[in-house]
Order: sequence, then structure tokens, then C-alpha cells
Amino acid sequence: MSVTVRVPAKVNVQLAVGGARPDGFHDLANVFLAVSLYDEVTAAPADALRVTCEGPGADQVPLDRTNLAARAAIALAERAGLAPDVHLHIAKDIPVAGGMAGGSADGAAALLACDALWGLDTPRAELLDICAELGSDVPFSLVGGAALGTGRGERLTELPVAGTFHWVFAVADGGLSTPAVYAEFDRLTPRAPEPVASPALLDALRTGDATALAATLTNDLQPAAVSLRPSLADVLTAGTRAGALASLVSGSGPTTAFLAKDEESARSIAETLSTSGLCRTARVASSPAPGARVVNAR
Repeated sequence: MSVTVRVPAKVNVQLAVGGARPDGFHDLANVFLAVSLYDEVTAAPADALRVTCEGPGADQVPLDRTNLAARAAIALAERAGLAPDVHLHIAKDIPVAGGMAGGSADGAAALLACDALWGLDTPRAELLDICAELGSDVPFSLVGGAALGTGRGERLTELPVAGTFHWVFAVADGGLSTPAVYAEFDRLTPRAPEPVASPALLDALRTGDATALAATLTNDLQPAAVSLRPSLADVLTAGTRAGALASLVSGSGPTTAFLAKDEESARSIAETLSTSGLCRTARVASSPAPGARVVNAR
């Protein structure tokens, strides 16, 4: 038997960051929106834990026990009193190290796939607890849709969202270290205010108003990401000139996100960016997208 789970990427339409906490994390008001770029993780019985990976950027994905998919399987097995004897195969389509939670998505997908493979029927609340232990973005990968993440981003409140938003994601060459971006944020913002979700942004999601959403997109990590990789500023400018309603760095970067007025505009922006020489590729996606879900069990 094997179980395959599909899981979406995310974009942070608001990432408000507070000062560093004693534990090294930062308090966040993190408004997640799941987008239609997906990884798939397949879990199958094996004699020992094994991870394999294919797809764009697969050579950058660790295949040992540091991989979030492997860590998810180990965490679930420990709770159930099982050995984590499973082969996890990751089919990548979410940009690797791109600020779109690809690793976190794989962790959530592996957790759900192993739960189904082992017939555990773990309550959703317990799965979310395991997700939070694995990483700040992992719970949202399980939930999908739209949600406000508080604390370090792991405490979720699902949000209403209407209509469809159209996006372009410009994928950069190479990654950016999330800890390095946060360290640069701390250097640039020594007195960060308390992070609060924007009422105007939440209202734009609720009504499905792309123009209103564009006016409220913010990412407090963007200046730090651009400081570490100045070329991102050129990509952001190029996307705006190509017709995007708004542009921002996705999470800690280096992927950049562009909100388009409709699907046709998104395709035009993607074509312009793809031929600009400023990024490796540009991908079109829409939101909201469902969270991790089983798509095949046999």
C-alpha cells in the first residue's frame, strides 16, 4: 500500500514581525494564503526510514533525518509507539528555499500520509500539535486556505476569503537563509513594534477585492531580504512595471510575489519576468488553495 498527499505552497500577504524573544523566535502577525503550487509526498512501507526526492531543486533537498518529512514521520511514529519504517518520496514543484514553505509543506504532507498509511486516524488537533513542534509554517500547510498565524506563526485562526486571487512568483537562483534574514531584520529594526494584523487586509480577503488587497500587502522582512540580496529590488520593480497590482518578497525570500488583477494579466507578467533575465523562472498560481489532503491511497 502507498498513500500520496498533495500540499500547497503559501504566500504571506502580511508578515508583521515583532522584536526577538528570549527563545530566539519573533512574535508574528502572519497572514497566510495557500496558493496552487503543490508538492506531493508518497508514503510506502519500508524496512527503514528512507527519503527520496525528484523535481526542480531536488538536489538541494536533504535526504537524511533533518528533512522535515522525515522528522514528521519520526514524531508521529514516536507518539504511536511505532518504528518509522517508511519510504517517503517527495515530488517537488514548490520552489526550494524560496520563502514559500516548501519544506514545511513536505512535513505536513508526510505527517498526513503516514497517519493514513499506518491507519492511526490521529485527531486533527493532535496533528496540528505535531506540526507546531516541527516548525512555525507547518500547521498552515496542513490547514490551507487563509489563516492568521500568531505567536511564532504556529497558532492559527482560519480566515474567510472570497473569490480567487491571481499571482505570479518569480523564482530566484539560490536561496536565502531564514535565520540570516531575521538577523538582518533585527539589525535594521532594533525597536520593532508589536505585530498586529491589518483590518483592511483581512477585509480585502473576506470580500475578494484584489485592488484592496494590493493596497495592504506588507512584509516586514522585505527590507532585510533586499539588504542581503539587492537584486531583488530590480525584480520587484520589473513586476510592477509589467502590470502587477502589487509586489513583495515572499516570506524570507528570495522568491518574489506579484498580485495580478486577473489570470490574463498574471500570464503576461510571468512572460515578462521570465524573459527579463532577472529571475530563474516565473510561475503563475491562484489562491486560496486547499491544505494537505490525500489524493491517492492504494
